[in-house]
Amino acid sequence: MTEAIAEGGLDRLRSAGHTVDVQLDLDAEGLLGAVVGAHGLIIRSATQVTADVLDAATDLVVVGRAGIGLDNVDVAAATERGVMVVNAPQSNVLSAAEHTMALLLSQARNVPQAHSALKAGRWERSKWNGVELSDKTLGIVGLGRIGKLVAQRALSFGMKLVAYDPFVSAEAARRLSVRLVGLDELVAEADFLTLHLAKTPETIGLIGADLLAKAKPSLRIINVARGGIIDEAALADAIRAKQVAGAAIDVFATEPCTDSPLFELDEVVVTPHLGASTVEAQDKAGDTIADMLALALAGDFVPFAVNVSAGVVDETVRPFQGLAEQLGAVLAGLVASEEQSAIEISYDGQLAEHDTQILTLSVLKGFFGVVSDVPVSYVNAPQLAKDAGIDVRPASCSTTRDYVNLISVRSGGHSVAGTLTGLRSVPKIVMLDDFQVDLPPARNMMVVRNEDVPGMIGRVGAAVGAAGVNIADMAVGQDHNGVSSLMVLATDQPVSEATVAELAAEPGIVTVTRLRS
Repeated sequence: MTEAIAEGGLDRLRSAGHTVDVQLDLDAEGLLGAVVGAHGLIIRSATQVTADVLDAATDLVVVGRAGIGLDNVDVAAATERGVMVVNAPQSNVLSAAEHTMALLLSQARNVPQAHSALKAGRWERSKWNGVELSDKTLGIVGLGRIGKLVAQRALSFGMKLVAYDPFVSAEAARRLSVRLVGLDELVAEADFLTLHLAKTPETIGLIGADLLAKAKPSLRIINVARGGIIDEAALADAIRAKQVAGAAIDVFATEPCTDSPLFELDEVVVTPHLGASTVEAQDKAGDTIADMLALALAGDFVPFAVNVSAGVVDETVRPFQGLAEQLGAVLAGLVASEEQSAIEISYDGQLAEHDTQILTLSVLKGFFGVVSDVPVSYVNAPQLAKDAGIDVRPASCSTTRDYVNLISVRSGGHSVAGTLTGLRSVPKIVMLDDFQVDLPPARNMMVVRNEDVPGMIGRVGAAVGAAGVNIADMAVGQDHNGVSSLMVLATDQPVSEATVAELAAEPGIVTVTRLRS
């Protein structure tokens, strides 16, 4: 952990059995050394997680940002390396909305300026004349979680609300008493403008000289979102030219920031990135990021992973994650070194009525965990499939003949299917290469294809037993014509290559394949 979070979050990780190494105030070189051997990294906004840091952290599983913004994390590089990136997107929304209102009021009534003057011994009552919020138009750029909270609070001050957000429908905005308009129209109409959007290549410099030239002179701008969205030099010029009445800024293009053209202007209120700086927000962020890291390190699905292509995981779907991963691993063993062009995944039954993206990721994680020479996670499994030229084809059907739920996976001429059975949801493989079988997936398995003649089970069992390997479970399936059979054995340890070769040479045995789930 390179930046402080609430102690409660650290205690949660320690109680889960993890070692927490707290190293605050590291420089760039110190960070490169500190991440060696770490499986998780907790940061806030100051630590820069670059590609070099990710290269040094060869054991890293997850980066946890205790907050919302991720502009200090190279998410693309993390994804390429299979490192999950998680944040705490809901931890500081209320604090950020309240700080927006604090700056809105401070800008309208010149509170900081009057405070400083009076403490310096100057009674300047007439100099710091302000404006009311009532009946003024508030323009909201970005009507997400924080933007909505600001809208609700601004209504209580009697403000008129307009917003720009191309991802929000007019009907959804209307329910918030907000009127959607274009960005140029919003700037021209607003008395106050507040920003609540992410920092992306498209939003950097969004509020620049050209847009500010369209503002009416009474406009006051508030930014508690991300630095860089406003061109600070252009804003300072607009205020000096009386194109804009003032601003209240909490975030800056480069932080920490102690030198800005905005600092020279009496019309500007500034704070040092305090949007999330409340006791409540810090506690929420610490607890949330600790929970997310614990899930990631346990190999479970992480709801707030920003670089995992999965939607909300329904409680009907969640129990099938482990089974899906095991089926992917079994399929990888079946196809062995054969070149594959596609993996087909079928979800039949009740599963088909839910979002199964996480199960598709689980299948890929299991498959490439067997065939790949790099660590595989939910993060990089889709990219590994793409790099291998494998087309992933999920499909769903709400009707099924034999099982309430069934996951089937096929590639080339091989297939495997499984379900969960009983009150305890025990995973079972119920089909393998189109032979009907019934046994739980095991870490060590072996598949024997043989002619359907007497004595084959005994010969296989004798060979495995002679090698000192115990058979923990076994299932036998026949084809429809009764010509060939398939045996699936679960063993307490891997069967050696020598034993596999010995069995493969036996008369009547077609193929012998070792599997791992």
